[in-house]
Amino acid sequence: MGAFDMLRIAGSSMGAHQTWLDTLANNIANINTVTSTSQSAFQAQMPIVRAVPGGGVEVAGIAESDPQGRLVSDPENPLADADGYVRAPDTDLASQMTQLVMAQRGFQASVQVTKDAQDTYSAALQIGRA
Repeated sequence: MGAFDMLRIAGSSMGAHQTWLDTLANNIANINTVTSTSQSAFQAQMPIVRAVPGGGVEVAGIAESDPQGRLVSDPENPLADADGYVRAPDTDLASQMTQLVMAQRGFQASVQVTKDAQDTYSAALQIGRA
């Protein structure tokens, strides 16, 4: 594996992790979004990542959770149906926060690989100047 391959692979990883972070932020921001029972619930998103031949990854698409969500009793909500129910996303905050930590750590690891590769290139250039 060449040195530039390292930068390309780390860069693709940063892009995939950034997409993951963005979808998680959107999911967390909408975790308490409710709709009437006649509408679809907010659908949490999750990136689908696949390996690229030659190394690296790419986001192949975005998967969405079940639009049925879950029914929650909230008779005081103006969106509630005649039985007092609203539709909420079927998303678990603890799971989203756990994934957020994993995505953040993956992004940080990719940044560190990029930084280390740049430091190695700089050191090699300094040797060539001597």
